[in-house]
Amino acid sequence: MKKLPNILILLLIGTSLLFCTEKQEEAAAADGPSYTCPMHPQIVQPAPGTCPICGMDLVPVERNADQASLMLSESQRLLANVTTDTVRTGTFSSSRQLNGRVALDPSQIEYVTSRVPGRIENLYIRETGVSVKKGQILYRIYSEQLASLQQEYLVASAQAGQFPDNDRFQSILEAARQRLQLYDQSPRQIEELRTGRKTNPYVAYPAPASGVVAELFVTEGQYVPEGGSIMRLEGYQNVWIEADVYPSEASLITKGQEVKVQMAGSENETRSMRIEFIEPALQAGSQLLTLRGSLSNAGRQYRPGMQVMVQVPVTSSSAAITLPVDAVIRDGNGAHVWLETEPGIFQARTVRLGAENFNRVEIKEGLKEGEVAVLSGAYLLYSEYVLKKGKVPAGEHNH
Repeated sequence: MKKLPNILILLLIGTSLLFCTEKQEEAAAADGPSYTCPMHPQIVQPAPGTCPICGMDLVPVERNADQASLMLSESQRLLANVTTDTVRTGTFSSSRQLNGRVALDPSQIEYVTSRVPGRIENLYIRETGVSVKKGQILYRIYSEQLASLQQEYLVASAQAGQFPDNDRFQSILEAARQRLQLYDQSPRQIEELRTGRKTNPYVAYPAPASGVVAELFVTEGQYVPEGGSIMRLEGYQNVWIEADVYPSEASLITKGQEVKVQMAGSENETRSMRIEFIEPALQAGSQLLTLRGSLSNAGRQYRPGMQVMVQVPVTSSSAAITLPVDAVIRDGNGAHVWLETEPGIFQARTVRLGAENFNRVEIKEGLKEGEVAVLSGAYLLYSEYVLKKGKVPAGEHNH
């Protein structure tokens, strides 16, 4: 057998050494750090680079990524504003928020009509939006028919004065008096007519109630028939609050139930109201029911057409475990909270949520009294966990 040339032997030795070096580099790479995207923890690479999804720089992942807890120093804790409190039970109530609106109370509407046919001689209110007070003179009308009735009354009064014992003349006088009263002549005006013996075809009409002129139907100089509309007044001392509710939620609401009303932009100011009516039929063109109540509005804070929120109490419990809404992290895997298991050691815990209101949420399962839960800074802990571990916290189960 011939010996291999020396150059071939050297080539074989070099190839073996190169192969061993590559294996060692791969092993070293396997034991080296991994890099992940802070926004997309599913991206893991063995070397620095950028995220293929969002383009952010990759950050190194801790070697102890399998540990489910985080450790924060006191300075890190203060910087992240992480606050905790002991879990305890207490009174909790949740409510359902309904979209509502302010509507005009029809009982606050007054129509001003003419008691006599005639011509509008003077119209003292000539534009809408003007506030008037009860008893304020609104217009003066000229009525030939009123002058004729006044003349009949004067004749009947003279006849009854000449024949005081004649019942027929007395009944004629009484009938003439009643016709003047039907034309809105007061007893004082009738007495002035009797003593003054002079007809007055002009009659001034006062406002029957205080309110705002919402609509004008006449102009000065216009002829109006008996009963003709002059103007419409709207009062805002009381207003209706209407809210929309789905039929599936109607069982949660009862007539007489007390609810809270909040104006948009004034969430800190609430008014109590009782539900007075629930519409039995759905609104035309929608799948909504309407509930209604009334509020006193002496300061005219509520204006028709204004949007409001109606809070309807749904559930109430005297022994519930609750946390601030921001203390609960919700993602595709469910919901979890962070607990401080030891000083400076934080761990995620999967929980099952219950009812919820504006600022707190009920924890049905996953927490016990006496445990220390993170109230603020939970999202920063979540981000820190993703940044260091390269994955989202699954949350430990409390069995």
